[in-house]
Amino acid sequence: MKTPKEIVDLMFLKDEFSSFLGIQIDEVKEGFVQLSLKIQQIHLNGFGIAHGGICYSLADTCLAFVASSYGFHAVSVETSISHLIKVNMNDKLIATSILIHKGNSSAIFMIDIQNQDNLLVAHFKGSVRISKELW
Repeated sequence: MKTPKEIVDLMFLKDEFSSFLGIQIDEVKEGFVQLSLKIQQIHLNGFGIAHGGICYSLADTCLAFVASSYGFHAVSVETSISHLIKVNMNDKLIATSILIHKGNSSAIFMIDIQNQDNLLVAHFKGSVRISKELW
């Protein structure tokens, strides 16, 4: 069986979108993942702040990685996000997973996104279906 780090590295290798965004893997353990991303010009919307999809994509990637860190393929079935404060050019975003519930075939995680000043930027909730297929 692959380790959580091996699983996440394999997933990331195949995840061209997360690589394109500039997402970095900071820490991986079974049931815990932390990712980061520095906001660049390409991430900005017409208001000159980070597009909401950037926080969503960072959180969704974190969800995919943490849900699969237990060794089985997992896919999201429901997600939602609350944006709390604006994100500016050059901000560093840090996404951290929090396990809420894990059963045999489903799990719920919260993903908190903070900036470099430890301010909560967004709060994401994701439910996943866990298959019996091993990584």
